[in-house]
Amino acid sequence: MYKLEDIQVLTLDGEPVNLKNDYANKPLLVLFFNIRCLGCVGRAIPLAYEYLKEYEGLEVIAIHTSFGNEVVTKDDIINIFTTKELPFPIFYDIDRTNYEKFECEGTPHWLIFDKSGNLFRSFYGSQDGAQTRLMYAIDELVANSN
Repeated sequence: MYKLEDIQVLTLDGEPVNLKNDYANKPLLVLFFNIRCLGCVGRAIPLAYEYLKEYEGLEVIAIHTSFGNEVVTKDDIINIFTTKELPFPIFYDIDRTNYEKFECEGTPHWLIFDKSGNLFRSFYGSQDGAQTRLMYAIDELVANSN
C-alpha cells in the first residue's frame, strides 16, 4: 500500500522535503501537474484551489513533474498564476520518481491521502468525469475524517 511517507520532493527553491513531516494527520489532495499541460493549468489547478476553499481541513498541494529534458523554474511556475502568488504549496518531483512510483497515467493526476497517510484514491484527468469522481472521493474522505 502506498503511503504519504513515500513522497520525497523539492521545494521550488530546491530544498528536499518529505511530505509526511508537514502533512501527517491531515487529509491531503496531491495534484501531479505540468505547466505545459493545458488541462492542468486551465482546469486542474483552479479545481484544486476550489477544493482548498470548499473543504475545511483538506490540505492541497501540487507537484510539478517534468518530462524529457524540460527545465522549469520557480518563476515559470509562479507566472502561470495571474496574481503571481502560489495558492497552495507547489513542489518539484525529483526525476519523476513520485510520478512513476504512484503509477500516474499522465497529467493531471490526483492522489488523495487519508489522515493516516494511506493512499485513499488515485485519479487521472481533469474533465467532467474525473472531476465528479474526485469530488465524490473527497466528500467520502472528509466525511470519514470527522
